[in-house]
Amino acid sequence: MARSILAAAAILALPACVSAGNPGDTCRAAPGQAFIGRAASSAVGAELLRVTSSRILRWVPPGTIVTTDYKFGRLTVAYDGAMTITTISCG
Repeated sequence: MARSILAAAAILALPACVSAGNPGDTCRAAPGQAFIGRAASSAVGAELLRVTSSRILRWVPPGTIVTTDYKFGRLTVAYDGAMTITTISCG
């Protein structure tokens, strides 16, 4: 009986945890969208980390396959063969 009550309490609490979001996720991709079309460089990467509040920067060269796992605080920046930034996203 006690186990079923504890299980029910845990299940009821789960949606609250999911809907609250993860406070450790600092990445905000929206401010980084202004960098699309700029040349990829270490200086631009540092600025992207600052404006997006991200902790980790992942550069994605053209033709590279990347994992689709979501990592809190990671900014993913793809660029083309001309070193021009094409996409910016969190994860």
